[in-house]
Amino acid sequence: MDYEYDRVEVPTDGTPVEVIDEEADELDVPEDPIVPIIHGDGVGTDVGPTAQRVLDAAAEATGHEVAWMRVFAGESGREQYDENLPDDTVNAIDEFHVAIKGPLTTPVGAGYRSLNVALRQTLDFYANVRPTFHLDGVPSPVSEPGQMDLVTFRENTEDVYAGIEWEAGTDEVEQVREFVEDEMGFDETIHDGPVGIGVKPISEYGSKRLIRRAIDYALEHDRDSVTLVHKGNIMKFTEGAFADWGYEVAKEEYGDEVITEDTLWEERDGEQPDDAVVIDDRIADNMLQQVLTRTDQYDVMATMNLNGDYISDACGAQIGGLGVAPGANFGDARCLAEPVHGSAPKYAGQDKVNPTAMILSGRIMLEYLGWTDAADLVRDAVEAQIVSGEVTYDIERNREDATRIGTSEFADGVVDHIEDLA
Repeated sequence: MDYEYDRVEVPTDGTPVEVIDEEADELDVPEDPIVPIIHGDGVGTDVGPTAQRVLDAAAEATGHEVAWMRVFAGESGREQYDENLPDDTVNAIDEFHVAIKGPLTTPVGAGYRSLNVALRQTLDFYANVRPTFHLDGVPSPVSEPGQMDLVTFRENTEDVYAGIEWEAGTDEVEQVREFVEDEMGFDETIHDGPVGIGVKPISEYGSKRLIRRAIDYALEHDRDSVTLVHKGNIMKFTEGAFADWGYEVAKEEYGDEVITEDTLWEERDGEQPDDAVVIDDRIADNMLQQVLTRTDQYDVMATMNLNGDYISDACGAQIGGLGVAPGANFGDARCLAEPVHGSAPKYAGQDKVNPTAMILSGRIMLEYLGWTDAADLVRDAVEAQIVSGEVTYDIERNREDATRIGTSEFADGVVDHIEDLA
C-alpha cells in the first residue's frame, strides 16, 4: 500500500499492522510493526522519547522490534504544519491502527475544545480504558493500595464531552432556550438572565458497544464482575438508559456467561461462579465511596464519559497519583495509548517528571499487539526500579528511603531491569 504524507516519513524497516476482522477486533501483527508516536507537549517531550526507549528494550528482549513513525500534533504540529492536528497525523493513526501519544495542550483559539478529544472523536476511539493497579514502592494516601485492581471502560465520544453547547449571550443559546421553554414545556426550569446550555447525548449504540467491550474484557481476563456506573436516579433518560442498555446487552448477547447481581444472591447465595461474570450497577456518587471503602469488590467498571473521568482519577489517587496512571483509547481494530496525566508545561524539558504513566500506557499497547511477554516485562521492570528506591521526585518526596533521580535516569534503570529479567 502506498502512503501519502506531507511530512511524515514511513519507516522502510517495518511492516504495517493489518486488519483481519474489524468487527472482531482482530489484527495481523508482524514482528516489526510500524507504530506512529506523538511525543506530546510539555513534559511529553521528556516522557515520550523515554517511554519509546523502554518499549524498545522490552520488544527486543522478547524477539520483537517496533518501527517507530514520528507524527505530530499540538506544538510539534504547529512547528511542522502550522496546524494543531494535521491531516497527516490523523491519517497515519487511522492507517497504521496502533499508536501511542504523550499529553497534548490545546491552546486558546485552536479551533478545538481539546486536541485529545478531537483525536478520539475523529477516529472513533470510543472506549477510554484505564487500568488502575498499585506498584510496590509507590507511596499512597490509603492504607492498603494493593486492593485496587480496577479497569475502567469510559465511553469516549458522547455525554457532555461531545461539545454540544452554546455560550451565554449568543443568539444560538437564546434559540435553544426558546425551544426548551416554549416547545418542550420547561418554562420554569432555566433561570432568567445569561445562561450557557449544553446537550448530553447518550445513545443506545454508543452505550452498548462500550459495555460489550467491558464484558468481553472481563470474560477474557477472568474478572469476576462488570459494574455499570451511572446517575440514573436523577438523569433517567440518559444515564438511566445507559444502565438499562447494559443489562440488555448482558441478557441478550451473553446467555449464561453473564449473570446479574440479583441472580447471584437469590440463586447462588452470593457465591461467585467460576464460569460467569456478574453484572451489577452503582450510582456514581456512591461508587466514589465504594472504591475507597470496598476497593477489592470491583473488577471492571463501565460508565459514561464524565463519570469515568472523575472516578478513574479518584482511583488513580489511591495508587499514588496520575504519574503512575496509564490509559489507552480503543476503537474497532485500533488502539491509541496515552497516559492519564496532562502536559504540565512548567516541568517541560527539566528531565524531572515520572515517565511511569507513559511507559505503562505503552505496556497496554504491547498487550494489544499480542506481545504479552514484553508487556509483563515492562510492568515487572518498572516495579523493580521503583522498589530499588531510585525514583523521580513525586515518589521520592513521600519516601524516606528513596533517592531522587530524573526522567532519563529512571528509564535507564528500567531498561537495566528489563535486561536482567529477560
